[in-house]
Amino acid sequence: MYRHHIAPSRGFTQFSNDLLRHPRLSSDAVRLLTWQLSLPQGARESLSRTAERARIGATAFARAKRQLKEEGYVHERRVQGPGGLWATQQLVSNVPLSGAEAAKLLGREPTGPAASLDTVRLVRSAAVPARTDSVSPQLAPSPRKPAVGAPTLRPTDGHPRKDPEGNTLHHPTEIEPEAEAVVDDARALVAAFPRLSPDLRHIPPAMHRELVRLTARWLAAGHSAGDIRAHILRGLPGDGTPVHRPGGLLRHLLRDAPPVPTAHPPRLAQPPSPRIAGLRECEGDHVQATLFRPLGNETRCPRCTERGRHREAQRFPAFLPVTVSSG
Repeated sequence: MYRHHIAPSRGFTQFSNDLLRHPRLSSDAVRLLTWQLSLPQGARESLSRTAERARIGATAFARAKRQLKEEGYVHERRVQGPGGLWATQQLVSNVPLSGAEAAKLLGREPTGPAASLDTVRLVRSAAVPARTDSVSPQLAPSPRKPAVGAPTLRPTDGHPRKDPEGNTLHHPTEIEPEAEAVVDDARALVAAFPRLSPDLRHIPPAMHRELVRLTARWLAAGHSAGDIRAHILRGLPGDGTPVHRPGGLLRHLLRDAPPVPTAHPPRLAQPPSPRIAGLRECEGDHVQATLFRPLGNETRCPRCTERGRHREAQRFPAFLPVTVSSG
């Protein structure tokens, strides 16, 4: 690898190689830090404004700022200024600083106006050893990750103590050991499923074993092969909707094996009550069924019989005898 480097004569900033090659800082974090350190002395540009100028997104900026704060290159605190109003101060350094060192350096800076964001930059030639001097609570930065109370266990169940072994998919519950004949019949029935409908033509081979187990449950419950085929055909879409996962559809249809309906014995016809034992239904024109008690073998009630006689009299009127005299 060949490298060509020309030292700039103006407009440059010197950085340590340890900063540029930091193993725990991302490229966005290094760019944000070097951009801040390259600003002229006295500039009050905040980290968020630098991220906007460097075209660093909101998520990347939050991640980069968190890395810089964890490594000690950026410190931030909230102070109360004149009149009881609060302001935010940021400290950017080219070397890692402890919380006590950052508090001492920020304590020397005057507090800006309320609701303002001041950024202080510190450039040192070497790292500063950590100090343990007591610092006023007013000047000490707030904890990075404040916690409320003592750590407690999670209210819900945690991670498993060891990695589960084997297949942990929630397959249907295993059936009891069945006769070989039932399993063979189920295997033959599953092999014939693609011939029931074109929608079932492409069943994944990996699902045959599961479908055999589900079909065997139906056969063990007392269902016949015809009942299973009829149940599958009823579950297929009838409006021309394509079936993209025939194996999943069959698994859904065969997941629950209902009990075989028991055949109820035929109910014996009870003899009619004596009140209606001798009645007969009229064959005439009625809105509802009309019962009457016949005197002989008639099939119509007296009202229908009288109505029929009246119609016959209108169609064929009676002729009176005429007497002709000779004279």
